[in-house]
Amino acid sequence: MFRMKQPSHTVENDGMHQQAKISELKSAIGPITGRSKQFCSDACFRRYLVARSWNVEKSKKMLEDTLKWRSVYKPEEIRWQDVAMEGETGKVYRANFHDRDDRTVLVLRPGKQNTSSHDNQLRHLVYLFENAILNLPEGQEQMVWLIDFGGWSLSNSVPIRMARETINVLQNHYPERLAVAFLYNPPRIFETFWKVVKYLMDPTTFQKVKFVYPKNKESIELMHKHFDENILPREFGGKSDAHYDHQEFSILMAKDDLKSLRFWGSDNSSAPLMVETEASLHATAAS
Repeated sequence: MFRMKQPSHTVENDGMHQQAKISELKSAIGPITGRSKQFCSDACFRRYLVARSWNVEKSKKMLEDTLKWRSVYKPEEIRWQDVAMEGETGKVYRANFHDRDDRTVLVLRPGKQNTSSHDNQLRHLVYLFENAILNLPEGQEQMVWLIDFGGWSLSNSVPIRMARETINVLQNHYPERLAVAFLYNPPRIFETFWKVVKYLMDPTTFQKVKFVYPKNKESIELMHKHFDENILPREFGGKSDAHYDHQEFSILMAKDDLKSLRFWGSDNSSAPLMVETEASLHATAAS
């Protein structure tokens, strides 16, 4: 007689094993202070463990690299006024709607590229990563990307170096933060660019990228599965006429900068930064 196969208690689906791995990673990382301590919540440890298939040693290396990167790049200290010029055309912004799972949505429109400094472009994107995370609803850890290819061409596409650096930051310093990325109606010529870029992605990130075409029934069903078409902008096949307003978004981001300061503000520079940010908010609202 054949015995029924018993369900395996793997790390991935067993809460007790997960907590044990989290504790093991905490011990491996050792004492941490300041903003690094605030960053390293249990949920953070879990994301890094998931990203490295629950291998504590690999997760430790990944997290230590992120802590070093954050200590130098200081993403939590980037303010909207530092990157506002990059956002003038609405090439990347946090949407005012969520998907059906109530996740924060970032809209990316590469055809709206308006600057040439790759460092500033990355800084702008990192700022919006941080902002999206700051605005995740309780119980949610991941964001969704909607990428509109209107106006995109190889001539205004980001260089491969910039693409590599962006993917590196997303994969290595924001693991398990992306739920899914919808590439809406990319032109055929995008395939040339994609053939190179896809090899820069790890398999997990690659699987999260979904191509959506408006004349493809499965694509439409996929979008409707994730979004209410009444709140989805028309450029993504929805019925909403909502559009990006730089002035309104700037006011929103200035308010969020204060929220970020209250969350991260644990060092001696917080007080003057808050005064400066409040002044920026009043100036933006008055202009």
